[in-house]
Amino acid sequence: MLMYKRILLKLSGESLMGAQQYGIDPQRLADYAEQIRTIANTGVQVAIVIGGGNIFRGLSGAQKGFDRVKGDQMGMLATVINSLALCSALEAIGQRARVLTSVRMEPVGELYSTDKALRLLNKGNIVIIAGGTGNPYFTTDTASVLRAIELKADVMMKGTRVDGIYTADPEKDPTATKYTQITYDEILEMKLKVMDLTAITMCRENNMPIYVFDMDTVGNLEKVINGQQIGTLVKP
Repeated sequence: MLMYKRILLKLSGESLMGAQQYGIDPQRLADYAEQIRTIANTGVQVAIVIGGGNIFRGLSGAQKGFDRVKGDQMGMLATVINSLALCSALEAIGQRARVLTSVRMEPVGELYSTDKALRLLNKGNIVIIAGGTGNPYFTTDTASVLRAIELKADVMMKGTRVDGIYTADPEKDPTATKYTQITYDEILEMKLKVMDLTAITMCRENNMPIYVFDMDTVGNLEKVINGQQIGTLVKP
């Protein structure tokens, strides 16, 4: 039984690197595309936002001397590259997909609007929304929440390389334990690094549930859609 009819899937740009240290791993990209096509074939409507950390991250650029606004704009362009790559991978396996951009970038992608995205979703397209919010100082996590709210998604799914939310970073602390469910307030109180403060606050204020899971393991996205508890659910 399908748990969700429409989802906003947030993918990490860094996860696209696979075993590499930079750029896009073709196998990881193909694995993601196949997982997305699998759930789309069940009738789930899928909108996607991808980060750009595998290419450039605005905040880290600012720490190295880049102007923050220019750095964030470079990061937005990195998300466009990743979005085009995923769109191409989906089309290569017969799945219709479109890239919409938060700022004008024709012919690279069409300008995003909520109505346009909904029309495409209702016609069976995967909609990949690139360019963040189109403004500096906002992360792609915040952009993901914004689009999830606008598109009235049932849930925002955060696909990462970690299988949920832990009491501490499990890659650094072997004693960290995993939550199966947690509230927005608990995340804020414990200062858990799930998403930035703006993104978490927007989710809380708009009652947008978040599901954090390991996207790198092939088949996990379908498991989540079918209701298997393999990650962490965040809700009021």
